[in-house]
Amino acid sequence: MKHSIKTHRSSDYWRILAMRTLGNFLVLASLFMVAKTFYQPAKEEIRYFVDHYFHKQYVVVEKPGEFRLSVANNQPKGGLARLLNIKPIEALVPADPNFSIVIPKIGANARVIPNVDAGDEKTYLAALKQGVAQALGTAFPGEGGHIFLFAHSTDYIWNVSYYNAVFYLLYKLEKGDEINIFYRGQRYVYQVIDKTVVDPSQVEYLTRKTNREFLTLQTCWPPGTTLKRLLVFAVRKTE
Repeated sequence: MKHSIKTHRSSDYWRILAMRTLGNFLVLASLFMVAKTFYQPAKEEIRYFVDHYFHKQYVVVEKPGEFRLSVANNQPKGGLARLLNIKPIEALVPADPNFSIVIPKIGANARVIPNVDAGDEKTYLAALKQGVAQALGTAFPGEGGHIFLFAHSTDYIWNVSYYNAVFYLLYKLEKGDEINIFYRGQRYVYQVIDKTVVDPSQVEYLTRKTNREFLTLQTCWPPGTTLKRLLVFAVRKTE
């Protein structure tokens, strides 16, 4: 009888231990997936907050050495900024003079992959691991048509962190902010005029018609998810 009771207690112990172990594993796995999904958006938000707090500015230059950082580094800065080695002004040189996008307000600088089929998941996911994609069939800078660039897309929500984070802060852009595109060695400057959030099914923005050089930037929304699409609209600035 005593042997039977001991055996029963031992069985209960191992069953409870197994359940607790499984529960702890599921909790840790859930925390890992949340951290993995939102790490990049959180990282970008923190960087933007720090830049804004210390009034850091990004200056767009076409070639390395055009901007004298030594002059900027001589400007006074607080003890915390000095401790964190934060430069008050930083030059952004285009990642690729043949085709890249530079947005000074959010410190974004990335290569643009041309002629990416937005309807072919395998093709655009491969492109987005390298940079920003230019949708196949839309215009190139200087052609006077509609340019459509997109980034930060994914096949599954837990893969968000694998893709380029350059557009995570796109929602920070407001009317009048500057967007620079470098194409074939030439710089094109655009000015934000509006932005909106749409459902993924609303693809009519991709084929919109325009009588002026028009730029659309697209990213997933909210950051770290694939629920909606954030679109930022800009027009080319005239001299």
